[in-house]
Amino acid sequence: MQHRYTNGLTAAALAAAAATLSLAACQTASGAPAHTASTPRAAAVTVSGAVTERAAEATGSAEVTGSASATRSVSAASAVSFSPVAARTTSSTTPACAAKALKATAYESSVRPRGTGTGAAIVQFKNVSSAACVLRGHPTVAGAGNGSPQRTVPLKVTPKGKASTVRLAPGGKAWLKLTFVQVQGEADGYCVSGAKPSVYPTLVVGLPSAGKHQVALDEGVFAECDDKVTATAVSAVKPA
Repeated sequence: MQHRYTNGLTAAALAAAAATLSLAACQTASGAPAHTASTPRAAAVTVSGAVTERAAEATGSAEVTGSASATRSVSAASAVSFSPVAARTTSSTTPACAAKALKATAYESSVRPRGTGTGAAIVQFKNVSSAACVLRGHPTVAGAGNGSPQRTVPLKVTPKGKASTVRLAPGGKAWLKLTFVQVQGEADGYCVSGAKPSVYPTLVVGLPSAGKHQVALDEGVFAECDDKVTATAVSAVKPA
């Protein structure tokens, strides 16, 4: 009878501990008063220890000593790992390059489709500001009619490769490559599609969050067909 009464009391104590998370009247296995919590987290830890001890008494386990302190140690470590102060400690981000921070230039690529037009061009971006900034993404491209950016003809861009963030220190450089549908033949040339070749003194090249930049070839003009271009993402590696 006494054993059944003890089990019933243990079950009641467990239910009360789970419902109220209070150990005001609980005692440890040795009979000493349970640790009094000074914070809500510590109270939850003590309940866990007390429940462990009650469960051990109900099942006859002898390994009760130290269970509450072990649970308390784990919870304390967790509190340190998820400290709000630690969560706020993050590295500062580098801003995107402003249009005025960049100087854009272009030159004909040495690796280009066969033909007599421009074929392919490399566009270089140099950070001319005094602070680091980042570039990322594939460009927009438009031909500037008569060299005027107010009279542009958008080219259909086919992105090539995966975009990644490029950090430019002051004086740093990044590049992208434009590959055009090549003009064939001599003189004014011709397009395989039957369209008339387009000739632009300059192109307007834009990058996400970094503005638009008017560029001219170091020699000649941009001659291409079908107003289409394949463009790589801006990269820290200089393309051929």
